[in-house]
Amino acid sequence: MATTIIDGKEVASRVREGLKQEIAALTQAGHTPGLAVVLVGEDPASQVYVNSKVKACEELGIYSQKWALPAETSQEELVELIHRLNADPRIHGILVQSPPPPHIDEEAVILNIDPRKDVDGFHPVNVAKLVLEDATGFVPCTPLGCMELLKAYNIPTQGKHAVVIGRSMIVGKPMAHLLVSKQANATVTIAHSRTADLPALCRTADIIVAAVGRPEMVKADFVKPGAVVLDVGINRVEDATRPRGYRIVGDVDYAGVSEKCSAITPVPGGVGPMTIAMLMANTVKACRQLTQGA
Repeated sequence: MATTIIDGKEVASRVREGLKQEIAALTQAGHTPGLAVVLVGEDPASQVYVNSKVKACEELGIYSQKWALPAETSQEELVELIHRLNADPRIHGILVQSPPPPHIDEEAVILNIDPRKDVDGFHPVNVAKLVLEDATGFVPCTPLGCMELLKAYNIPTQGKHAVVIGRSMIVGKPMAHLLVSKQANATVTIAHSRTADLPALCRTADIIVAAVGRPEMVKADFVKPGAVVLDVGINRVEDATRPRGYRIVGDVDYAGVSEKCSAITPVPGGVGPMTIAMLMANTVKACRQLTQGA
């Protein structure tokens, strides 16, 4: 059985091409989508992520603001900025890069973002809309990207058993809600690192979504022949043979698992590119809803 390598770069490129047409139409109507990205501190990985989001905006014709605040920025100063962005008609999406410095209460920050501009989908209003299957809400970008990959490769979900490994509000829980929704109709089990006999549970799955944050945790003995595996993990592991001294791996042992499954996302190049593409899609959606009520 040949294994299908799910190409996130190619699917993300198609999503972006579709967005360009919608952005052009909105701009022609006088409503250029706008995204504000706020970074507190100088975490190198966060700076890379923020810059990639700003670059994506430039490529698509989305107006963007990058706010790089010093690490000592207070909670009050950050919230004040968010309130200004909430009121700015040029801005339709607001993203505060995670994680912030330890003195910042991230949950309180999220609560201050206008839910209509919460393109990360973390505000409780949008969490509720996800559970209620209200299409006006915003879904976190990574699980939304996973669903787009399944759709792009015509991978059926109806009646399938999906095991989601990971219970975060960023990936695991929203992923489970998307899979169990009336649009996907999967039967879903949420598992995690402390699940009893996790390999045996995963072997019952038609679809495995690995989002646990442990390098190559999902081994070949977790996977039944023909299963579909989506690897959300991005982990840096030491590797003296590499010029940088490390390599990037997922939560799945790709070499072993790819020999048993019917389809799999590589790391990098699988789920990762879809996350930014979905952020752009959420920003365009926010613009459309805020300006046209649709």
